[in-house]
Amino acid sequence: MKVRVATAEDETAWDAYVLQHPDGLAYQLIAWRRAVKKAYGHTAHYLLAEKNNSICGVLPMVDFHLPLFGSSLISLPYCDAGGILADSDAIAQKLLDGALTMAKQSGAKCHIRSTIPLPFGCRNTTDKVRMLLELPDSSELFLASLKSKIRNKIKKPLRNGYRVATGSSELLEAFYTIFTANMHELGSPVHSRRWIEAIISEYQERVRIVVVFTSDEIPVAAGILLIHPTTVSNPWASSLREYKHMKPNMLLYATLLSFAADNGFKVFDFGRSTPGEGTYKFKQQWGAQPQSLYWYNWSSDGTVVALAQDEKLPVRFDKRKLVGNIWSHLPLGGANWLGPRIRKYISL
Repeated sequence: MKVRVATAEDETAWDAYVLQHPDGLAYQLIAWRRAVKKAYGHTAHYLLAEKNNSICGVLPMVDFHLPLFGSSLISLPYCDAGGILADSDAIAQKLLDGALTMAKQSGAKCHIRSTIPLPFGCRNTTDKVRMLLELPDSSELFLASLKSKIRNKIKKPLRNGYRVATGSSELLEAFYTIFTANMHELGSPVHSRRWIEAIISEYQERVRIVVVFTSDEIPVAAGILLIHPTTVSNPWASSLREYKHMKPNMLLYATLLSFAADNGFKVFDFGRSTPGEGTYKFKQQWGAQPQSLYWYNWSSDGTVVALAQDEKLPVRFDKRKLVGNIWSHLPLGGANWLGPRIRKYISL
């Protein structure tokens, strides 16, 4: 068994391995690497382990260079998780060793974000969870499992003439209009339009956009799905605050979940949340259950970085809240111009 950097000739076999692995995610497909390069210019080092000319493990990493602060090898940026997929713990260890050696040789830090714990005594540095819902075999069974209060919220926009569209690039404009407005309200720099375009072009049949329109054809809620045979991931969803009373977000998620159930996917990943906060409770009402995320950090000399959560996280939160408040008060046009130029350097 050997570990090496994947080449263009390995891409088909890489994707086949990720697609058949029970812990695989759409983020770990080659499409994410291509989208990152196309939209933001970051290079990647995708490590694979092979035995008898067959892949038995993978570790996707992006060389994330931050001006004045150096480089980090991140698995993976712009999402909740990448991490190692392997046939055994021994193979996973070899892949990790290869990543740390590569990072040390280039003077880079190493960050691995995983949905499964690494079995090597590494220390998890986040209290974030991802919210997962096991899906029934059809949308009818899914909707029947919901409480009547939730079903009524889903029906409210429909009773008022709202409609839902499911598609791809033809819904990009509507999605991005909602996305930019929502991120501005949240006080967060928005991804570039080129990033969303790259996701759509690279994922092709493995991406879906869902948009909720009012009776006047105003787009008011939208979300994106990335598709793996086992798990459907929802990296981005947004709605306009001024239409909150009409519950378009409820109709949006009912449609996203119904699509996943009707197309035979077993798990819906709502994305990361902090236990007890608003987004956590929103996802919980659909029946989603928390699953720990495992984030690991190493310094450029290969030593484990142990984050003192009790001391550092509240400070970080206060700073983020302050910056977010300032950002949300910028003119929308200015925020949308500046945001993508900053977002390139924010790995989460």
